[in-house]
Amino acid sequence: MAMNDILKGKKKQRKRLGRGPGSGTGKTAGKGHKGQRARSGSSMPVLFEGGQMPLYRRIPKRGFSNAPFKTVYTPVNLCMLGCFKDGDTVSLETLKEKGLVKGKKAKVKILGKGDVEARLKVDVSAVSKTAREKIIAKGGEVVESKGA
Repeated sequence: MAMNDILKGKKKQRKRLGRGPGSGTGKTAGKGHKGQRARSGSSMPVLFEGGQMPLYRRIPKRGFSNAPFKTVYTPVNLCMLGCFKDGDTVSLETLKEKGLVKGKKAKVKILGKGDVEARLKVDVSAVSKTAREKIIAKGGEVVESKGA
């Protein structure tokens, strides 16, 4: 296999419009006869339907979506807290340092999957019921800071 076999057909010339009848794209240059799109400077919105009432305006809009206002938590399981030692405080900052949480405005919820090996003071946005029981059973402390 030679280099000229690999590159064969890779260079395609652009279509030259309006260059006489022999070119196949002469006269109207592929724009048809007259009409809105045949004019120079013609551009329309993506959802333009030729002046007809567009679909997005025909469909009724009812109801309310609470999606923009929902609270999104970053889940962290107890089994992921193995990198903390006895007496350590688990907070948003310490979780970011250890690389368990990313993002500036993250809210963290500790979930109960796995077991805790150390006595920890947990100070995050939310803690599940099972995670709270496991942390307290191990001798740890749980503080939920709503601002964090």
